[in-house]
Amino acid sequence: MRGIERLAAVKRSTPAMAAALPDLPMPETVMIRLLRISAYGLGTYFEPVFRRLGLTENSFHVLCLLVAAEEGSASPSELSELVGTSRANMTRILDALVSEGLVSRTIETRDGRRHVIKITRAGLKAANDAVPKMIEPLKRAFSDLSPEEFAVMEKLLRKTITSFDKGAQPLKAIA
Repeated sequence: MRGIERLAAVKRSTPAMAAALPDLPMPETVMIRLLRISAYGLGTYFEPVFRRLGLTENSFHVLCLLVAAEEGSASPSELSELVGTSRANMTRILDALVSEGLVSRTIETRDGRRHVIKITRAGLKAANDAVPKMIEPLKRAFSDLSPEEFAVMEKLLRKTITSFDKGAQPLKAIA
């Protein structure tokens, strides 16, 4: 199903959902559905791009973060937070990058419980080789947005992300 078809499905299903669940706030529910469709669409759009590069979106992100990091290194937990994935998934990502020789994993000398992930020469080359191949897909992904719309979207997404932090509350137990 393409994005336009997913949007049509949201439009078709929303009135029935509103009628079946009248207390459910529909504007917020639709917004969540749209964000999920956007995230799915991003993954679907970029997956073949990264596959051609021999990377995944997360592994590319890790390499970029390490290139930009002081001394080309970071801890697995830092990378997990910055990439926005679980620590268990980051372990899988790092295992793959280590086996491909793109990063190294060593134990921190001051604290034997902590690992240090460092980009290798091959990892630096892979990141630098990927950048020119990413320019066109990145530009095309947002080509329907004017520069002003793009700026507004970025501002609203940042505001939404911080709103999630403020709104996160534990559910009250139902008696």
